[in-house]
Amino acid sequence: MEQTKITINDVAKAAGVSKGTVDRVLHDRGEVSRKSREKVLRVIEELGYKPNVYASILASQKKHTIVCVIPEYSPGDFWSLTAKGIDESRETAFRYGITVNMVTYDQYDAESFRNACSEVLESNPSGVIIAPMFRMDTLKFVKELSAKNIPYIYIDSKLEDEDYFAYFGMPMYQSGYLCADILTGGRDVRKVYIVRIERDKMGYSDPTVARRTGFLDYMMNHYPDTETVNVFINPKDPKDVAAKLDEAFAEPCDGLRYIVMFNSRIHLVVDYLRNRDIGGCRVVGFDVLEKNVAALRSGHVQALIAQHSDRQAASAVTAMVDRLVLGSPVVRKDNYTQMDILNCYNCDYYM
Repeated sequence: MEQTKITINDVAKAAGVSKGTVDRVLHDRGEVSRKSREKVLRVIEELGYKPNVYASILASQKKHTIVCVIPEYSPGDFWSLTAKGIDESRETAFRYGITVNMVTYDQYDAESFRNACSEVLESNPSGVIIAPMFRMDTLKFVKELSAKNIPYIYIDSKLEDEDYFAYFGMPMYQSGYLCADILTGGRDVRKVYIVRIERDKMGYSDPTVARRTGFLDYMMNHYPDTETVNVFINPKDPKDVAAKLDEAFAEPCDGLRYIVMFNSRIHLVVDYLRNRDIGGCRVVGFDVLEKNVAALRSGHVQALIAQHSDRQAASAVTAMVDRLVLGSPVVRKDNYTQMDILNCYNCDYYM
């Protein structure tokens, strides 16, 4: 039987079940015995039946909305790349009657995040994609989503709750472990400067905690006597950045200074090093912002651990579309993306 001519009636007849049973198996709804389900799935595979999803959606006229909850962004920063991936996935989702919206929040303000979550819940979406920053508030939010049977996907980082539908992003702990290995490289390292972002005043927001844990575990395993110094900076205040780094680097150094940041802002450190004309540093950061790549080219940063955050976001939207349209589970719950190591020789070929 030619694949294009196979219908749901053919599947039902071959499996010895009703057309309604086949429909329930295809859309994962209603009660179907295990025996009948297995028989229907076997016949579908044998006949090569492929349901016309687009036609069935148009016929049902059912509308869905996916809401993506991400931090506010400016052109060229990390979250603008995520937004680009979401925008690029909108057209595909729209073909299936699915609208993709974005709700943004201030990643330095817990109240802003809570307001965004309230706005999402009030809109009663079909599915949610979320970049979590505030742990306790995020857990409260996703608990409310679960209570409403609204599936949700984590992107960029994830929390270890049980109900998330999928995750798309780096393996955060392993990326920190890798970062420490690249930074140290078997050298005699006496001190490491970890430059961190001052976030909310209550300390509820710490999105790179798993990455930092991986880094520190590596240091404990391989460099137990090395001192690690945390330097907190305000990314919105260049004077504060300079003052905090001046204070950290005030002590004379008789070798290389080892500097790392676990988010996408390593370019802030590079600006400081340039302004102070400080050399003799080994610097490692994350993410392919143009300012970070420029720092690779100039030699101020030795390595970036990169990811395609736009592709991660687009994959998350696609997975949610499949969930809403077909009731399809993801092949893998945790979709860990590759950790790409860039230096001055290969960075121009990455984007």
